[in-house]
Amino acid sequence: MSVSAAIYGLSGPELDANEKAFFRDAAPWGFILFARNVESPKQLARLCVALRDAVGRDAPVFIDQEGGRVQRLKPPTWRQAPPAGEFGALYARDREAGLEAVRLNHRLIAHELRASGIDADCAPCLDLQIDGADAIIGDRSYGTDPDVIAALGRAAMDGLHAGGVASVIKHIPGHGRADADSHLALPRVDTPRETLEATDFAPFRALNDAPMAMTAHVVYADIDPDDPATLSSEMIASVIRGSIGYDGLVMTDDLSMKALSGTLSSRAERALGAGCDMVLHCNGVRREMIELADIIPTLSGDPLRRADAAAAVRRTPETFDAKAGLARLEELMSAVS
Repeated sequence: MSVSAAIYGLSGPELDANEKAFFRDAAPWGFILFARNVESPKQLARLCVALRDAVGRDAPVFIDQEGGRVQRLKPPTWRQAPPAGEFGALYARDREAGLEAVRLNHRLIAHELRASGIDADCAPCLDLQIDGADAIIGDRSYGTDPDVIAALGRAAMDGLHAGGVASVIKHIPGHGRADADSHLALPRVDTPRETLEATDFAPFRALNDAPMAMTAHVVYADIDPDDPATLSSEMIASVIRGSIGYDGLVMTDDLSMKALSGTLSSRAERALGAGCDMVLHCNGVRREMIELADIIPTLSGDPLRRADAAAAVRRTPETFDAKAGLARLEELMSAVS
């Protein structure tokens, strides 16, 4: 069965007939959900079944469930998970407690996602927290120390994988220094490469065995002064595949973000031509997805190998007592409340 190198969003909480027909024909590798797609646990579970039925296979279903400000499954129906910055604060007090708390939190996230049929999470965020940078990252980061971010990111990834949820590290090779929100404008980082290699890029290098990574729509001027990482063959070959040593699946951040210019099809062609394995389109606008479907290739070669390896992470979850896990997490986090 041929599968296209795309992950698509959808418009609402139910899959309508036109969307179902489009997904059947376009055969995207996976889907991504947002708050507009979520009403209740039962509705969400039905939607995940309908998406997989539309393509006739066990397609990965993604969501952004970091905790803090970036959490698509929200209270009061779902638990409010702490932001990454709180785990960084706990780690500063007690290293082992911080690691245990992060792993437990992400094991709980995996438990919550799997209960509704979601099996891939766009987390953890491995970006540094940088004074003076745009606030888009902020407390989504575990802190300012690359070694701490790597340690906590590893614990988060382990928690998700233990729960049968595939992780996506982001935003490779590092969004923390960005001077703008890439949803709204194209950020530029003028920091020398030598500094970036030792700081921003370091957590990604430490977790270069992650199954998936999402690119940063950021220009790193000392390496490629013209194109953001998503569209830059120099950034992908020299930094992401090169100095970081990442051989997992590289997906774009959302192609519809304002950091990128040109038509959607040209953005996709440039991203794939630069070395991305997979394009991500999130807003659920069908005419835009139709435009993309006309030019996105089927998965083959290394991209297919990487996609298959990432999908295999969605194994049967390890035995887990969620009630006891939550109680222990709350006990650990009380030290920073």
